[in-house]
Amino acid sequence: MPCCTTPQLFTMPSNLSEAEVHQFQTAGMADSQSNVDPLLQILWDWLRNHHSLLTSPFFPVLFSLSVYLSCCLPYLCLDMLCSRIALVRRFKIQPQSQVTWPEARSCLRNIFHNHACFIFPLSLLHWFWKPLVCPKMAPDTLSVVVDVLACLLLFDMQYFFWHLLHHNVPWLYCFFHKEHHYYTAPFTLTTQNTGVWELLSLSFFTTLNPALLDCHPLTEMLFFVANIFLSVEAHSGYDFPWSPHRLVPFGLYGGARHHDLHHRQFRVNYAPYFTHWDRLYGSLQEENMKIKK
Repeated sequence: MPCCTTPQLFTMPSNLSEAEVHQFQTAGMADSQSNVDPLLQILWDWLRNHHSLLTSPFFPVLFSLSVYLSCCLPYLCLDMLCSRIALVRRFKIQPQSQVTWPEARSCLRNIFHNHACFIFPLSLLHWFWKPLVCPKMAPDTLSVVVDVLACLLLFDMQYFFWHLLHHNVPWLYCFFHKEHHYYTAPFTLTTQNTGVWELLSLSFFTTLNPALLDCHPLTEMLFFVANIFLSVEAHSGYDFPWSPHRLVPFGLYGGARHHDLHHRQFRVNYAPYFTHWDRLYGSLQEENMKIKK
């Protein structure tokens, strides 16, 4: 059974009058509505009121770029301040590296080119093939949390094996993944500074997983936001006390320091987020997790 469906709590008795059937259905709807977080319902109602935007073929690309650049902006501001303010430099994983405007422009040019020439045409096909259906009710909070976590775990597994393959087959690395490793000191804009094949592969995984789990459209959007934010954070080059890997216990999450080490050593830490696949494969490499003073 898909994770995001609501279980049937009771069945309708037979031989009811029309008024009793209506009363029964009203009670069932009220019970269903009582499980929905009011904030999620307000957010979903607001999105449904902008139905023309939500169902536009331009929306997926605009949404993806807007979320991505919004996540990148705070870290880019920190990069500009890093060379001037010691407090910012204290949390930088590779404090000797500096982000230059030519590097940022090069990444942005590649990102916009890939989205305009490849992601947008595929979004048109997806829009034509599977039009968005907007149910009236928002998902309940538990199903959102479970489905988003399940999508992240699936993506983590898919990318681990994709990543491992492209590092261990020389021609795959040379033609499809090497571009992403141009920078050994990653910064936020390098997150999507990839070749076309890599971008399309990851976009396919990201689109596939909510479909496999039959997620609510709002859950799907929240997964996209979470996935983009975690990807950007992993490439940020900063290790803060509130970074995700410090909030998740038992070393289950790798985060920025984990992925930064991958960009320096190449053959370690293949998983994008969690550490269990690298631990099982023997490719997990950890550094001193203390923040630089």
